[in-house]
Amino acid sequence: MENLIVPLLIAIIVTLAVSALIFFLVYKSLEKSKEKKGESIVKNANEKAEKIIEDAKKNAENERKEKIFSAKEEIQAEKAELDKEIKERRAEVQKQEKRLVQKEESLDKKIDNLESKEEALQKKMAELDTIKAELETFKQKQNEELVRISGLSIEEAKDYLIKNVRETLSHELAVEIKEAENKAKEESDKKAKNLITFAIQKCAADHTQETTVSVVPLPSDDMKGRIIGREGRNIKALESLTGIDLIIDDTPEAIVLSGFDPIRREVARIAIEKLVVDGRIHPARIEEMVEKAKDELEEIIKEEGERASMETGVMGLHPDIIKLIGKLKYRTSYGQNVLNHSIEVSQLCGIIADELGLDSKLAKRAGLLHDIGKSIDHEIEGTHVEIGVDILKRYKENELVINAVHAHHGDVEPASLEAVVVQAADAISASRPGARRETLETYIKRLEKLEEIADSFDGVEKSYAIQAGREVRIMVKPEQITDDQMVVMSHDVAKRIEDEMEYPGQIKVTIVRENRAIEYAK
Repeated sequence: MENLIVPLLIAIIVTLAVSALIFFLVYKSLEKSKEKKGESIVKNANEKAEKIIEDAKKNAENERKEKIFSAKEEIQAEKAELDKEIKERRAEVQKQEKRLVQKEESLDKKIDNLESKEEALQKKMAELDTIKAELETFKQKQNEELVRISGLSIEEAKDYLIKNVRETLSHELAVEIKEAENKAKEESDKKAKNLITFAIQKCAADHTQETTVSVVPLPSDDMKGRIIGREGRNIKALESLTGIDLIIDDTPEAIVLSGFDPIRREVARIAIEKLVVDGRIHPARIEEMVEKAKDELEEIIKEEGERASMETGVMGLHPDIIKLIGKLKYRTSYGQNVLNHSIEVSQLCGIIADELGLDSKLAKRAGLLHDIGKSIDHEIEGTHVEIGVDILKRYKENELVINAVHAHHGDVEPASLEAVVVQAADAISASRPGARRETLETYIKRLEKLEEIADSFDGVEKSYAIQAGREVRIMVKPEQITDDQMVVMSHDVAKRIEDEMEYPGQIKVTIVRENRAIEYAK
């Protein structure tokens, strides 16, 4: 057994040795093969890299050549364009040089002509001096001859001539004044009518006459009893809280609010409407609704002021001034709503100022603010003009605007043309038919004052205010007033009326002079 194991072991060892040798040989062979393959790959990679580098160099060279060629073409094109521009400028310079040469030649010719004319003028001046001296000598001789013939001295002749010239000039002056008046009147009337018509047409507005009462509609007549309340407690509470009289009569489904303060009347109206809608009417609720109505009216006043500012395009006003403008909604003058009047005056000022080439923004601002004093004139002593000026000074308004407000009724002299425009626009808005109503007493006083001014002049026989005070007709004594003096008197009467009276629109002054011969057949 042992004899078999040993040879088997030897055979295994030999087999293993042979296998190891074979494996080693195969491994070496594989190693060599890998080395050769790697060298081949590296070589191929190097060749490819060299080829890529070569190709890149060729492409770069080609691109460089193309760019150089393109740059040369651009340079050539720019050079050609520059050459063209240089040629054009050179041609223009040559043309200008040619024109300058022509102008120089023309100026030289003109200078030569002027020099020749100057020489001729000097000769004529010398001739005129000679003629003047001859005329002086002739005039002296003529005067001496006239003195000899007439038997009057030179001083006496002068006095006689001056007297005649004065009489002639007085007549001619009156004629010229009348002609100039007629011509100026025709031109000014035509321009003024066109301007005023254009302005009124652009801002025409409806005018409604305010009264001292307001009517509140009710859903039913039963509501009247609820408003009166038990033993009249509700109506007494309303009247004491609002300061307005409630008139509950037989008018169906309506009650009347009477009072001279439009703001209080509006508070009462709003409060009653709220109470009617709410249905709960008792003193505590009435007090609550009156307070709410006052708050709501404050908001309405603010909105109205802002609306007026936006509508007229007058911006940058102080919030307090805007509230005062809004209050004008509840203020009337001769039945004309002052807020609507102020808006209309502002728009008229803007239109007229634009037509005359003035500052329309300044004119519109002054037009809107010209009656600002009327918003609180029932609370403060003084005229609405003085109150308005104080308000605007307090809020540091523009000085020209303040002057326009101060001057719109002639209290001070206008400091700008825009102030005059405000005066005109105010008169247009106030005097337009239907815009205002005038009390009978004021109307009669105005007519009496008109006749009083006319009668105060010497030589007036009788005067009549006609056409509702739009014309005053004056009869003069023909033996005291001549035709020429009539013209001067018409000026003086018109001036007195302008200085002493306030009136809407214009007043026509007509003077009548006639001779009458009366005889009775018996």
